[in-house]
Amino acid sequence: MATDYDAPRKSEDDISEDSLEELKARRANKSSSSVDVDETEHAEGFELPGADLSGEELSVRVLPRQADEFTCSRCFLVHHRSQLAKEVGGLPVCTECAA
Repeated sequence: MATDYDAPRKSEDDISEDSLEELKARRANKSSSSVDVDETEHAEGFELPGADLSGEELSVRVLPRQADEFTCSRCFLVHHRSQLAKEVGGLPVCTECAA
């Protein structure tokens, strides 16, 4: 952004007045742009903890651990061998847990 060094300088009072006017204008713009949202329609996408999901089917194919993967002994996640940081007591530890 270019600066005009020949323009008259503003005092601190002028700057604070300008910023107050800008804030008032922003507040007026925000209040006029608010949208009414139906709370029940908005909440339909959320699932409650403990909800009965017995009628639901698993739609993701789960693969067993591959030969080039390991299970971290700390976070119990399956990682690729490239994520192996060290072994503690013969048990693998991933780079995230080792950090």
